Amino acid sequence: MNYPRKIEITVPCSSSNIGPGFDVLGVTLKLYLSVKLEINEKESNKKIYNDDVVLTYSGEGSDTIPLKIEKNLITKTALYVLACNNISGFTSPMNIHVLNPIPLGRGLGSSGAAVVAGVLLGDIVGNLGLTKNRMLDYCLMIEHHPDNVTAALMGGFIASYSKELGQTDTEAKVIPHSETLDENGNSVIGEVPAPDVPTGIGNYIKLNWSEDIKAITIIPQFEVATATARSVLPDKYDKEDVVFNLQRLAVLTMALSHSPPNPDLIYHVMQDKIHQPYRKHL
Repeated sequence: MNYPRKIEITVPCSSSNIGPGFDVLGVTLKLYLSVKLEINEKESNKKIYNDDVVLTYSGEGSDTIPLKIEKNLITKTALYVLACNNISGFTSPMNIHVLNPIPLGRGLGSSGAAVVAGVLLGDIVGNLGLTKNRMLDYCLMIEHHPDNVTAALMGGFIASYSKELGQTDTEAKVIPHSETLDENGNSVIGEVPAPDVPTGIGNYIKLNWSEDIKAITIIPQFEVATATARSVLPDKYDKEDVVFNLQRLAVLTMALSHSPPNPDLIYHVMQDKIHQPYRKHL
């Protein structure tokens, strides 16, 4: 085998909350996060420290994205996946270069793509052989909302939901990454129990998308954090508003599959009363 071993991970950006599909619908777009690995497996038997894993980054957010492996969302997610499988940190020295063309905090699923890339990285580094459905479990332990990560991982036009978790599962879900890492970013196996990630957290179905419908993205010159966007939503909704969305959501999933599409119908069933009215001032 040639050394170092070179691998590239690519993850598409995504758009979610399509029309009335809040926390349900997601669609992938042709803009890709790239993570290039150079793994020196000749030294995989020695103890690996943080300095043996070199992370570089270019593209959107290059001035602000942390490059410490215990702080960066991609590598931190990989460490979490490894810890959950009783693997204490990265197993070989490696160079990791991230090329990110996805704007941060502007509606194209940048954090979801990073989480998916991190799960894929953990699977590769740990030689875990995870199925995509199992990868989705790890993604949802971190991202919590299924629409972006499911679309980014599975591809295409996706409807998804997360199952309700029991008390034990919920406790595992909220374990912060720092609890499975020591001060040097190495996983603390044996001292802090690794989270027991439940299976089948999320479910999804791939929907048809008409080849006659193309996406145009409008990217604002400002960022809106996911936490901020969610904080402005009400705790309760009027029944009429919920029914309004349900009616249009059911029709929209079919309307987007028709060729030729009916633009007048699509315009009307893209209406929403659950999230857009509360976020338009952000």
